[in-house]
Amino acid sequence: MTSDAGPGEISERRNVSDAAGVVVLGACAAWSLITATVREGRPEGVLLAVLAVAAGYAAGRICGALLPVATPCAGALAGLGLAVAVPHLAPGPQIVAPLGHSGATAALLTLCVGAACCAAWSAGSPTLRHVLVALAAGITVAAAFLSSTSGFVTCTAVLLCSLAAGRMTHRGLGIAGLALAAVLVTGMTWAVAGNALPDGLTASLEGQLTPHRIGLWRDALHLAHRNAALGVGPERFGELSSTANRTLLSDGKPHSALLQQAAEQGVVGVVLLAASFCWVLHALWRSPRPTPVVLTAGAALTALAAIATVGNALSFTAVSVGAGLLAGLATARPLPGESPRPEADVRPRGDRLTP
Repeated sequence: MTSDAGPGEISERRNVSDAAGVVVLGACAAWSLITATVREGRPEGVLLAVLAVAAGYAAGRICGALLPVATPCAGALAGLGLAVAVPHLAPGPQIVAPLGHSGATAALLTLCVGAACCAAWSAGSPTLRHVLVALAAGITVAAAFLSSTSGFVTCTAVLLCSLAAGRMTHRGLGIAGLALAAVLVTGMTWAVAGNALPDGLTASLEGQLTPHRIGLWRDALHLAHRNAALGVGPERFGELSSTANRTLLSDGKPHSALLQQAAEQGVVGVVLLAASFCWVLHALWRSPRPTPVVLTAGAALTALAAIATVGNALSFTAVSVGAGLLAGLATARPLPGESPRPEADVRPRGDRLTP
């Protein structure tokens, strides 16, 4: 992305983007405390998620400026190791029925592919670049072996988007496409929960999503309609959902970040969730990193948003930290005295990751 603005104006715009991020994350934390106080909820989970994203983002900004290739590569390997060694991504008793934790595994592997591709685009050596692309492809294959069908699909999508990003000279169109994809997934989820789709399409989706998940979504939407202003309070969905109460081993989640926010924190919670995603896209748009890096990270984070819209991926700290880390890596600024490398320098011949 090119601009006629001077260095001072560009720096000021990035400062505005950073300030907006602080305001949005702070508002998410503050609103969870307000709704928890009014509704006697438990805001610890929301506060931990906000802290995890903020910590990951800060670490990504710092490490991305110092080690733009090594840090995402190490993050991809660490995430892959975590997904293989700790498939449930959380200690203690595991609730595996009826929905399980496949969404969290898919989200983590998707972020790993995004990190590996970002490292590849940042690498100066063609040999190293090809090795990192092979790592991303290997993680995608690993998703299939880990029985994560959704993970394999999203990892493949991120890998293909990263390859296509090499041919894009203006990131604005790519960012707009990612925003549109997120809106479509969000609208589809809300329509399924509200039983607003044709019967044939609803039946088809019900077979993929499971009737139990759709029952949770409809409970969440019902609670949201009855408590639109403040919601029922953080972590209270499991107490009030008839579908969750009928399940012997329930995790108390509606398995949709969107509908959980609507049910537990009302309209304002939904607006803050949307604002968080919009802030990430805006920060990527204003990032000094090359366009392929920005769009690759944006594709991975959009895929994560889609997974979180139909699952409980954001309930796992490892996923929240990984999302913040990838966003920070893709928006890291050059160190003082350094200038960002021209995009032509980080692209192999033909603007592709592969020869």
